[in-house]
Amino acid sequence: MSPDGPIAYPETARDDVAEELAGRRIADPWRWLEGDVRTDERVQAWVERQAALTDAYLDMLPGRVAIRERLTKLWDYERASLPRRRGGRYFFLRNAGLEAQPVLCVREAQDAPAHVLIDPNGWSEDGATALGEWEPSKDGRRLAYTVQDGGSDWRIVRVLDAIGGDALADEVRWVKYSQLVWAANGSGFFYSRFPEPRAGLEHQAQNLDHAVYFHRLGTEQSADFQVYATPDRPRLIHTAEVSEDGHWLLVSSAEGTEARTELTVIDLTAPKLAPKILVRGLENDWRLAGSKGDIFYFVTDLEAPRRRIVSIDVASEMRRRREIVPHGEDLVADALVVGDRLLVSLLRNVASELRIYSLDGKLMDTVVLPGVGAVVGMEGQGDSAEAFFAFTSYDRPTEIHRLDAGSAVALPYAQPQLQFDREAFVVEQTSFTSKDGTVVPLFLLRRKDVTGPAPTLLYGYGGFEIALTPGFSSAALCWAAMGGVYAVANIRGGGEYGKAWHDAGRRANKQNVFDDFIAAAEHLKAAGIASSLVVHGHSNGGLLVSAVTNQRPDLFAAALPAVGVHDMTRFHRFTAGRYWIDDYGDPGKEEDLAVLMAYSPIHNIRDGVDYPAILIATADTDDRVVPAHSFKYAAALQAADIGPKPHLIRIETRAGHGAGKPTAKQIEEIADLWAFAATWSGLAV
Repeated sequence: MSPDGPIAYPETARDDVAEELAGRRIADPWRWLEGDVRTDERVQAWVERQAALTDAYLDMLPGRVAIRERLTKLWDYERASLPRRRGGRYFFLRNAGLEAQPVLCVREAQDAPAHVLIDPNGWSEDGATALGEWEPSKDGRRLAYTVQDGGSDWRIVRVLDAIGGDALADEVRWVKYSQLVWAANGSGFFYSRFPEPRAGLEHQAQNLDHAVYFHRLGTEQSADFQVYATPDRPRLIHTAEVSEDGHWLLVSSAEGTEARTELTVIDLTAPKLAPKILVRGLENDWRLAGSKGDIFYFVTDLEAPRRRIVSIDVASEMRRRREIVPHGEDLVADALVVGDRLLVSLLRNVASELRIYSLDGKLMDTVVLPGVGAVVGMEGQGDSAEAFFAFTSYDRPTEIHRLDAGSAVALPYAQPQLQFDREAFVVEQTSFTSKDGTVVPLFLLRRKDVTGPAPTLLYGYGGFEIALTPGFSSAALCWAAMGGVYAVANIRGGGEYGKAWHDAGRRANKQNVFDDFIAAAEHLKAAGIASSLVVHGHSNGGLLVSAVTNQRPDLFAAALPAVGVHDMTRFHRFTAGRYWIDDYGDPGKEEDLAVLMAYSPIHNIRDGVDYPAILIATADTDDRVVPAHSFKYAAALQAADIGPKPHLIRIETRAGHGAGKPTAKQIEEIADLWAFAATWSGLAV
């Protein structure tokens, strides 16, 4: 076998399986690949055969080792998260560079030396057991944290004495999609969980009946008090937050991934906890920015497609909304109450601005940012003007800045030592025109000396109102450092311009997403930027890649769909898939199914047409987009008459959708993908 020679694929059995769905009979010959790879011997054997083939192929690729070495050097820099100040102590994550997992550190004062509080790197031999969510108590004396194993979305909550470092006996299981929120007096914490699933279905069964509980320290989980649940609406997800003064619990409820939430408040000082609806109906986006006493501040898209900020007096029976920051031309991306100020992050043409308002909505100042890029997080509290924000761009690793919200003075707090020469690279923002005339932004990262057409890797997402803002990636920089162009298309379906941009790329409008991405590819070639094209995307972006590969296989030298949704008739049957109906539509409804079947990747592979080289990436413990999507897509590709180029699948072990993946596994995966892409795009390594 040679990289460009014929490949003998392992045989994949086809079963005579079909189902009736919304009046259609849909064949599903690879339904058996939906079995759980952890327990289904037939699926296990298939995975082993596919892995052996892919490993043998990747071993032949020139430059694979060199790419891995280059990536390792670019990845090897110290980085830190935003600090959280609790009880005068500063808690934050830090990775020295190549540690499998970041460690949780604490400083006793802002400029005091840091010491390690939790180091998850000893939790498993393969480094795949990670620290998930974490939250110190208000006085900084206790720390609740979650353990994530093998990339699963399931979490185990544990508690630490944050002063002495001793582990407490408390343990809470079956937690998923949850925040950890301490009671003001530190007696315990609120969290969200699902009922324990049936044995053997932990990673595939639908998630229903989410509820908010309170765990009192020193007690068993069986004694936890259910604070809020909606048994008559089992599809809702509930997350809890506590007001700054500890008086109120706010529960945000949603049925899907679309930003449409219902708000419930509970007076925690009342003799009996009685939920009261604050905002009824799943119609608009409501995000808590903070509180001052009974006054809550929210970012909302109510009558504001690019969002505005309003306040509500939650103690008042009238609960009237008062506008604080009105709807404007720029998208309100985030907001945070800090001291007596409101810190507001906005997006203008996909780049961040940071403004400071008074709590009654007067613009006080604009924070000078380090350059063109994105504010990707803010941290602060209502009892102090001290705040922190994280800033990044395609050529700037995430750095932390300390901000005085009173004076608007921002100073560097944690800046990585660069492992590359920033002056050797250039970041450009340009645009292209899509099929229907819509102008779409496009970012380019390349070396300054790369001025002519070059192998170009085009990345996209286009869904769930997620904005692809400028952000550093060692993987992207590696591609550019090798002489390629890394391009990011801000296509519709994302959140770059608010609700209208999202709506233009979801459900019946989903084809706009694919048209935008195809137009980006055509533009890159026509403008003399790309000599050849590779397309890459994760999750919904994996769907994007496989769909455009079906629609325009002639455009691409290679395609890299990662952890993608490839069977649009059955995505809602597994774990969290039902939440995606907001973006994709309901396969059980005739009008939605017609749209889905028009682009569903495994149903639209075109026999008799030459396809580009394809390397699918998935993981055996992905319980968000279950690996069956990728398994079935690989089987369909390999069974089709689509030309001689390789159509392979890379299956990571003890890894999930992405969160918690050890550093070494991230580097190995990217090295494999980039070596494959370089081989087929002609990029010299």
